[in-house]
Amino acid sequence: MSCIPSPLIIAIDGPSGSGKTTVGRKIARELGLLYLDTGSMYRAVALAVMNAGIDSADCEAVGSLATNIQIDLEGDPDSLKVYLQGRDVTEDVRSEDVTHMSSIISAIPAVRRAMVSRQREMAKRGAVLNGRDIGTVVFPDANVKFFLTASPKERARRRFKETDVANASFKEVMAEMTERDMRDSTRGDSPLAVASDAVVIDSTGLSIDEVAQKMITIVREKIRSKE
Repeated sequence: MSCIPSPLIIAIDGPSGSGKTTVGRKIARELGLLYLDTGSMYRAVALAVMNAGIDSADCEAVGSLATNIQIDLEGDPDSLKVYLQGRDVTEDVRSEDVTHMSSIISAIPAVRRAMVSRQREMAKRGAVLNGRDIGTVVFPDANVKFFLTASPKERARRRFKETDVANASFKEVMAEMTERDMRDSTRGDSPLAVASDAVVIDSTGLSIDEVAQKMITIVREKIRSKE
């Protein structure tokens, strides 16, 4: 792709199960950009909180931990590794317990401030980032912003198919996802919201490839319009 602005920042926000991670990887690979799954960073903090035996309600202790621990994301879009204090925790952070904890601690302002600072530093040279506040808080001036969503039933179906929730019933997955949606959209600090200049894409009934190609086309059109 020619005439890519430097740095090129592509923000992808959306609720759980909307396809942000898979689509973000495809776009980063296609455009030759760094891929940052910001959700993995919050999961790493959650894992650290659990390992340290810290009460998630102790906002001061959780915030202090988030500020001081070492979190790194390494590798290409299709094999991104998550490191916590130098240890590979890529598989550990995908457990359902960590997922649940990450939704709780991500609502703590001090945790979000610590992660936002790291995300901005990591993406200085350009990146595709996905999360829940990328286009509204982390990179409000991103070159291209997307809000990826899908029907609640479709998102729950996708979550249900994931191996880390294989022992849960569909009803339980749906309930957990609904609870997380509520926490994410109503928290006081950096709530999940659609940026005013974001392109909203509903992935219900679409394949990952269809969604990714649609978004890549939009990115190229936006870049060409600014040349």
